[in-house]
This record gives sequence, structure tokens and C-alpha cells, in this order.
Amino acid sequence: MAADADPPRTPTYGEYLRLDRILEAQQPRSSDPNEWLFIIQHQTSELWMKLALIELDGACAAIRADRLPPAFKMLARVSRVMEQLVHAWDVLATMTPSEYSAIRPHLGTSSGFQSWQYRRIEFVLGNRNEALLRMHEAQPEVHADLERALAAPSLYDEAIALLARRGFAIDAGVVARDRRQPHAFDASVERAWLAVYRQPEAHWGLYELAEELIDLEDAFRQWRFRHVTTVERIIGFKPGTGGTSGVSYLRRMLDVVLFPELWKVRTDL
Repeated sequence: MAADADPPRTPTYGEYLRLDRILEAQQPRSSDPNEWLFIIQHQTSELWMKLALIELDGACAAIRADRLPPAFKMLARVSRVMEQLVHAWDVLATMTPSEYSAIRPHLGTSSGFQSWQYRRIEFVLGNRNEALLRMHEAQPEVHADLERALAAPSLYDEAIALLARRGFAIDAGVVARDRRQPHAFDASVERAWLAVYRQPEAHWGLYELAEELIDLEDAFRQWRFRHVTTVERIIGFKPGTGGTSGVSYLRRMLDVVLFPELWKVRTDL
């Protein structure tokens, strides 16, 4: 290369972030300015969910490899991501029922219930329902990705397997269970976590992992709750655009407990 050759051009801010693609991705179907809010809120949430999945996959791999400190960092980040998702509903809640009614016909049958990233977050966290795969059959790559997530150990499965590797007496059926089904409360897992909480200094890594998991489920519950209240505030109890029962379905989801033994241990101590 000649000494006077121009140095390689570095990308600009807009080029690095692909802002041309991002800022052109909003294509309202109506002339109502409120549709911009609806689109941007959901697109932003999908970006945060993408980051959450990257971190959750990393945390699962780290726990599987007995590398707990990186897992703690990743799980803490996911909890903070979910705080961002909670606050996103605060912005959407500025939309009134009248404003939403004006844009709803333009949404067709599209619905957040169809979000494959949200579905995969649920699968990774352990809330598994094989029947929900059907709505993604029209997207073979997405369907295959969700199939893999459904068959793989969940985050909590990895934590329980770690308990077993650390010498706790976990029932063999729990470790070898059908991963496509949600985890059910198990007394041997409860006893293991109880031992960890009774002697945290002796099991500090597991103790910190347990608290990161609780923090994560706490944040996830708040995200779900804010979703329910925002939907009820805007559409009341009308059915959702994707064919769900709307608020009543979302309220049922509030009762789902992802890490039941960790919550039960609070009563046991």
C-alpha cells in the first residue's frame, strides 16, 4: 500500500447502527399519528427482547459450564431489560381508548400474542406450551427455532442440574424429565434450595444464582402486570386482535410461577 493512500473509512454513526433501515421500518397503514406510537413501542420492545434472548442463552450456557459469575451478569442485565419493557407500556398507556379505536381496524389480525421472540423468552424461562407452536407454522425458520427452544433445558432446568452436580439429592425424574413440558413443583428441589438458603456462606454461588432468578421472575411478573393494566386501560375487556380473550387471558398468565421452589423457600425459612 502506498504511504499516501487514504486510510480505511470508518462507518458513520448512522451506518454503524443501520439507521436507514431502522427509521424506515415504520410503515403506518393509516393517517392517524397515534399509529406511530403503536408501531414504535412494539418495535422497540422487540429489540429489547432480542437482547434479552441473547443474554438468556448466554446465561444458560454459562450455568451449564459451571461459570456462574458471567451468568450473574447476564441475568442481571435481563432483569434491567425487563424494566425497560415495563416502562415502554407507560408510553403506550398515553393512548386513549378513542385513539386506539381509530387505528385498530388497520391492525388486522396482528397481535403481540404472535411475537415469536416473546414466545421464546417464555420457553427459555420455563413456561412451555407446545400447542402455541401452531401459530408459527407459516414461518418455518421461526417454528424450528421455537421447537429447539422447547426441547432444550430451560434456564431453571440448568439451575436444577447444577444443584445435582453440586451434590444435592435431586430426584432423577426431575433432571431427566420431558423438557417440552413445564417444570412442576418438586420437593427434592425445594429441599436443595432450602439448604442453600440456610447456609448461604457455604453455597454462595448457588445462593446468588437463586437471588438472580428471583429478581428475574420479579421483573418478568411486573412486565406482565403492566401489560395487563395497559391493555385493560385502552381496550377494556374486548377480545384481542390476534383472537385471544384479551385481558382475561393476560390475567391468567399472571398466575404462572416459573421458579416455584424458590418462592416456596421464603415460607419455609
